[in-house]
Amino acid sequence: ETLMILELMPYRACYPLLKLVYSAAANASYNMGSNETNLIISKAEVNEGISVKKFKPRARGRGYPIKRTTCHITIV
Repeated sequence: ETLMILELMPYRACYPLLKLVYSAAANASYNMGSNETNLIISKAEVNEGISVKKFKPRARGRGYPIKRTTCHITIV
């Protein structure tokens, strides 16, 4: 059910979440020997990751700071 919902949603963040759910299901079936159809997602958590600071060149030789943020996603 989760995979169908994520495939039909038009948001940009759905694709990485879909890959993460597929990976978690494959890991659970390989490591624990459980069936992929019987797995249940009890908790999904997104935490703040590191932020990378860069400078973009602007007019008159100035630099404009760009802060790219990342996140850590945990599925239980």
